[in-house]
Amino acid sequence: MTRRRRRRSGGDHEEHADERWLLTYADLITLLMALFMVLFSMSVVNKSKLSALQQSLKEGFKPKILPGGQAIKQTGGQTSTPQLQTKAPAGQSTQPKNMKQAAVTSAAAAAAEQEQLARLKAAVEAQAAKLGLRDKVTTHITERGLVIDILTDNLLFSSGAAEIKPPGRTLLAHLAPVLRRQAGDHRIVVEGHTDSVPIKGSVYPSNWELSTARASAVVRDLISMRVPPARMEASGRAYLQPTASNATPVGRAHNRRVEIVLPRRGS
Repeated sequence: MTRRRRRRSGGDHEEHADERWLLTYADLITLLMALFMVLFSMSVVNKSKLSALQQSLKEGFKPKILPGGQAIKQTGGQTSTPQLQTKAPAGQSTQPKNMKQAAVTSAAAAAAEQEQLARLKAAVEAQAAKLGLRDKVTTHITERGLVIDILTDNLLFSSGAAEIKPPGRTLLAHLAPVLRRQAGDHRIVVEGHTDSVPIKGSVYPSNWELSTARASAVVRDLISMRVPPARMEASGRAYLQPTASNATPVGRAHNRRVEIVLPRRGS
C-alpha cells in the first residue's frame, strides 16, 4: 500500500510540469513595474532646475548688441549690457513744431505781400485817374504779382518808334515815386508787347527789336527818375502774349502795350 501511494504522489508531481510559464509571467510583471516607475519618475519635473536651464539656453543663443565702441571692449559672455539709446535727437523732436511755425510764417508773409500789392494797385490807379488815363492804364493782381498795363498808342510811343512821348513821360513821372517808395524791394520787370503785324518803314527789323527797345526806354526813364537800377529788368515779348485778338484794329491796339510787373517775392 505504501509503495503504491508513493508512486501516485510522484506521478501527480510530473503532471504539473507545464506550470513553468509562471516564471516568465512574473519576470514580465516585474519589468512592467520597473517601466512604470521610470515613467513616473520622468513625469515629476523640478521647476527650479527647468527655469535655470531655460535661462541658460536663452543667454547662450541670444546675441548681445552693444552700442558704439563698447562692443569692442566688452565680451558676449557678460550678463549685463548697456541699454541702447531710445530717446530721439533734440532736433528731431522739434521738427514738426518748426515746420508748423515755418508754415505760419510763410502764410503771414504771403498775406502781408498781398496787402502791399493791393496798396500799390490803389496808388497806381489814383495816379492814372489824376491824369485822366483810366482808359490807358489798368492794373491786375495775378499769380505773377502786380501787373500795370499801359497802352502805348498816343501815350508812350508813336507807331514803329521807341522814343517816349511827353504824355508818356508825365505818366512815368507820376508812377516813379510809387515804384520807388511804396514797392519796397520788389523787382520791377518792364515788358514790351506788340501786335502781330510786321513792321514796315521802321529802323527796327522786327517786332522783337521794337518791343525790346520800348521796354528799355521805359527802364531808362524810370532810372532817371531815381528808381534803383538794381531792381529793374527789361524784356521784349513781341506778339507772343496778346491780351486781345489781332484780327481787329481794337484788339491790336490793346496788344500794343508796355507792362510794368512787380513779381511776388520768391518767384
